[in-house]
Amino acid sequence: MDKKPIKWDKLDNTAHVFPVIAGETMSNVYRISVVLTEEINEKMLQKALDDVLPKFSGFNVRLRRGVFWYYFEENNKPSPRVKEESEYPCQFILQHKNNSYLFRVTYYKCRINLEVFHVLTDGMGGINFLRELTYRYLSLIHPEIDTKEGFYLGKDTSLNREDSFLKNYRTAKKKTYKSSRAYLIKGNRLLPGEFGVIHGYMSIAEIKVACKSYGVSINEYLVGTFIWSVFKESMHGIPGKRPIRVTVPVNLRPYFDSMTTKNFFAMVAAEFDPENREYTFQEVLTIVAESLRKQINKDHLEEIFSYNVSNEKNIVARAVPLFIKNIAIRYIYNMSALANTATVTNIGNVTVEKNFEPYIEMFHAYLAMSKGQLLKGTIASYQDQLSFNFSSILVDTNIEKRFFRQLVSDGIEVIVESNGVYDE
Repeated sequence: MDKKPIKWDKLDNTAHVFPVIAGETMSNVYRISVVLTEEINEKMLQKALDDVLPKFSGFNVRLRRGVFWYYFEENNKPSPRVKEESEYPCQFILQHKNNSYLFRVTYYKCRINLEVFHVLTDGMGGINFLRELTYRYLSLIHPEIDTKEGFYLGKDTSLNREDSFLKNYRTAKKKTYKSSRAYLIKGNRLLPGEFGVIHGYMSIAEIKVACKSYGVSINEYLVGTFIWSVFKESMHGIPGKRPIRVTVPVNLRPYFDSMTTKNFFAMVAAEFDPENREYTFQEVLTIVAESLRKQINKDHLEEIFSYNVSNEKNIVARAVPLFIKNIAIRYIYNMSALANTATVTNIGNVTVEKNFEPYIEMFHAYLAMSKGQLLKGTIASYQDQLSFNFSSILVDTNIEKRFFRQLVSDGIEVIVESNGVYDE
């Protein structure tokens, strides 16, 4: 009997960099979590993962090294084992200890954690998978929720695996991002392996009132407040030689009518380059908002990723062996990594099927650290609540405190919690 051929797939344009730069100290792993109204049953969560994983070809893979490029190969091993959380978040995923998979699922009390190596997909792809995993888990725990026969697949769940970078690439463009050095946040670090997390929960209605008073969007307000906090606490309100430049990933799907579950995002940068004078919070917000508005439009976003795709499509580059490509990719990354102070990403408002809403309290997410970036922020919202999540390997938390104090002074009530790293 003939063996079934093993399926394989190409990495998307953005994914090529992650296998090259990832390691124990820079995992390129992000976490998205869902908080339920009741404690997690490990056995049922494992069953849910076993049921869901075969449906998602984008997660049911392992990473292979070819002559010219890395590539994905179908993984026929059992799904990774669900475990109760016992380590710090966003650690490097060792494939050989994880049944060759590039993601992990853990839980703690009422929370399900999905951690994903960025080579697989971006935050939207992660939400797509976690949401379906949650549906299946809740259907197993509460069969009365799902009255349909067979496997539940949400109406917003996508199985699309097109490379939207290549599909929407038009013509090669000049480099659009800045590579000059940015101001870097420095300070004493936590012990090796430790990872600090601080969540701030707030009302979306209250944020909207504050944003309206300043004439900015929620995303502009939160990114601007982050930059203001860095300026006041890390730079002490004194201009330096380099600007504060915060990378803001933009989900490209709405701009290009895409449903892909591969990576499909572009990086813009919110920049504040203080002159030798005093600044008000309003002034910083306005500068940051204008910086983002100039960049977040379809034409400019297309220019950003078309430049990157043009490098991949270069005939000479395609013929270069992988080990030489890796040297070049690592060099370019190291040069560009120090061009940004931090990253603040917004995974948006997560919606779920109506019949599952009563069982779900909140979503939140955070990012691993990367070269030069020792503090990052992630925004997530669900129904009428928003969470701003700091992840850091710094001992000092003055930036986070300044950030939340500013929100409170703008009339936003904030409930703050951490993962215990900063508890005395």
